[in-house]
Amino acid sequence: MMVVMRKKTIKQQLPSRKEETHERIVEVAARAIRRTGYGGTGVADIMKEAGLTHGGFYAHFDSRDALLAEAGDRAGAESVALAARVAAAAPPGQALQAMMQAYLSPEHIGAIETGCPVSALGSEMPRQAPEVRRVATIHIKEMIDLFARQLPDWGQPQAHEQAMALVCGLIGTTMVARAVDDPKLSQALCAAALKQFLPAAE
Repeated sequence: MMVVMRKKTIKQQLPSRKEETHERIVEVAARAIRRTGYGGTGVADIMKEAGLTHGGFYAHFDSRDALLAEAGDRAGAESVALAARVAAAAPPGQALQAMMQAYLSPEHIGAIETGCPVSALGSEMPRQAPEVRRVATIHIKEMIDLFARQLPDWGQPQAHEQAMALVCGLIGTTMVARAVDDPKLSQALCAAALKQFLPAAE
């Protein structure tokens, strides 16, 4: 009896086919919005990339905005989780430097599709539906809090303020570094920003 019950519990925990399909759509959309922007991300294209027909969309989402919000939530959560892993892997006292260097690294600058959604979509966010902006706000706050926890004076009001400035600076630098068509200038912009930001971690 115990064995049967245990098997039943495990079976209940496995995602259904509909849940797996839903996850696949969100995963595809989370990459697509960063790659082509909110405006350049069509439902038909997402469904095709996920290997599904356009007609199946409304079995999973009430609207395109609902999909964009969930995709933004996924992208934001991935970005914060990656920053947290970078911080956790850094030597003691060097988490903040490691996070800033990772954010302004050539790898992140080149990884629009899988990188921070705020630096990929920031200029478009003010024109999105409230639910899309809400999830962006949640993850921006999480990123600020993560940075604040790495500062030497964490817990003090100035730490939170400094973290806000650092996050804004990193996002802005990334947007400009991606905007220019000169790789050397892009690298120089990131290096100059790091030179200004890194003393904050000392």
